[in-house]
Amino acid sequence: MTLHLPLGFRFAGLHAGIMKNPQKEDLTLIHCPGGAVAAGTYTTNLVFAAPVALDRARTPSGDIRVVIVNSGNANACTGERGMSDCREMARLASDAVGAKEPQALVMSTGVIGHFLPMDKIAAGAKKAAGQLAEGEAAFLAAARGILTTDQGMKIASRQVELGGKTINLAGMCKGAGMIGPQMATMLCVVCTDAMLMPAEAQAALKFAVEESFNCISVEGHMSTNDTVLLLASGAADKKPLGNKELPLFEAALSEICIDLGKQIANDGEGASHLITLDVRGCKTREAARQIAKTVANSALVKTAISGADPNWGRIVSGAGYAGVAFDPAGVDLSINGHLLYERGAPVPFDAKTVSQSIKGSRDTSLVLTFREGNASVRFWTSDLNVDYVRFNSDYTT
Repeated sequence: MTLHLPLGFRFAGLHAGIMKNPQKEDLTLIHCPGGAVAAGTYTTNLVFAAPVALDRARTPSGDIRVVIVNSGNANACTGERGMSDCREMARLASDAVGAKEPQALVMSTGVIGHFLPMDKIAAGAKKAAGQLAEGEAAFLAAARGILTTDQGMKIASRQVELGGKTINLAGMCKGAGMIGPQMATMLCVVCTDAMLMPAEAQAALKFAVEESFNCISVEGHMSTNDTVLLLASGAADKKPLGNKELPLFEAALSEICIDLGKQIANDGEGASHLITLDVRGCKTREAARQIAKTVANSALVKTAISGADPNWGRIVSGAGYAGVAFDPAGVDLSINGHLLYERGAPVPFDAKTVSQSIKGSRDTSLVLTFREGNASVRFWTSDLNVDYVRFNSDYTT
């Protein structure tokens, strides 16, 4: 894929010794020497990590110079020491690039309840600062440095023409398990060289997150660390985007976030299917999302897809306990384009054909149609199989 890297950023990723695998990058620096407008959305879990507390207090901002990310340790549920270590991480990163401590943001991901190895982070931050560079190799190293149980990098980029200027956006994220965002383990940073005001950046990010990361789930477990950051350097054009350009920028940002969100759902630990669930014909978008989220988080639905079983009853009944009022006699369900259920009653279908359509492709489409209104939502999740259980049953041991 072609990477459209934004101007005004430098990247680095390296192994600092936080994770056991010496071949695995576990510390990332993202540096904006000229300063970036920064926006953030965060987990809504009442139990949240120290970096979430720090970043939440610092965004939106008009002048962020550096983001430091570590993998292998979440720095969550670590009390006052965890908060102190987080502030020290910010200081180490800012000192390493010649910025001020309030100009730094921090993200952490990994095991909950362990204190950070600050000696390794201190050495890693200094070393990473010496490796900061522009270009694809540095960006990819940074993208690898934020991963934990992921099967590979999750990156996306776009290039758009706005007001006669070429604007670039590039994002990286991590996440495979403990995915149930409601912004809301996942981390994401999207960098752009567009010129945005802090309020505009925050509004654009909120819109994009609603369309993407708030519409994915692996097992519905909301993390303590979920963070999405948007950094805008303004290096492509010092003139702020106008009223005509902002919606186009929001669309490009949403495309990137949807792309990254789908990659997270597709990488659900042990997943063999990416499930795209379309819920249509609801009174409100929030009602549609509540139904989609309930169905997507159903272990019975997930295991049915894993086994290529077109068990439509699990899907329909899942919608019924979502807490959203609807007329059961007005519901249709299709799987991979095959109509199984119409106006509240089953219709004849070839079970073997539908089963083979599930088994023969990693992508599975579920479409639930109601007759309550015009609101709809698209939601992504993964199936659930023995590999997920095996991995997560011995994650810390």
